[in-house]
Amino acid sequence: MEDTTRIDRDMMFSDGVAVIFGGSGGIGSEICRKMVEAGSDIIFTYRNNSDKANSLSRSLAQAGRVADAFPVAIEDEDQVTDFFGEVIKKHKRIHTIINATGSAIPMVFISELDSKKWREVMNNDVNGFFNIVHASLPHMRENGGSYVVISTTGLKRWPTRDVLSVAPKAAIDALVTGIAKEEGRFGIRANTVALGLIDAGLFQRLRGSDYSELYVEAAIKNSALKRLGAASEVADSVVFFASNRANFITGQTLVLDGGYSL
Repeated sequence: MEDTTRIDRDMMFSDGVAVIFGGSGGIGSEICRKMVEAGSDIIFTYRNNSDKANSLSRSLAQAGRVADAFPVAIEDEDQVTDFFGEVIKKHKRIHTIINATGSAIPMVFISELDSKKWREVMNNDVNGFFNIVHASLPHMRENGGSYVVISTTGLKRWPTRDVLSVAPKAAIDALVTGIAKEEGRFGIRANTVALGLIDAGLFQRLRGSDYSELYVEAAIKNSALKRLGAASEVADSVVFFASNRANFITGQTLVLDGGYSL
């Protein structure tokens, strides 16, 4: 009898493509690069910046892998459903779905939060992730696979004025736990990578305004490793969870914050 468990461990990824939502962002683009370097074909989505997405797609394709870019607004259920239909039609199988999306948010106290902004962010992030899961689960059940979601260390240690990041990710993390518990019998795994301050993406755009230098210095001082994280370190963790090296890991959170939440 063929030892399929041994074969899976010898392969970095199962057959098919990885789908990265938010792949054109500062962290998402590094995840795309690392997945390609590790030997996976990828499909990634972007929101508005087609020039950046197409440039990334061309750059990654030079490595000889599929690296196609699609514009997708994840809060639009029809767009997400149509997107998965196109990917499955062309590539037959998805082995991993990675969610690296996130809304551009203001840093505010809960008492100052605009109710319209609250509903907008919750719709984009929470309902958006549900749309991804709802559209993809029937396919993932056929062959198994992995969900990997970028979360926040704010669920371990409350970050001042960051409710619009923490609250939606709390709901998303609950969905991830539910997927791990309910869908494991179909060979589906689901895990999260909880980020502290990473010197990339949204953090770089907010640094100097919402993230003052005093805030950044205090965060570094209060971490065990006394530095910010890098996008490449996030990507390495995501690649591990997506790979067959993590085949017996599900429902877990890897806290990537340099010891800030200790």
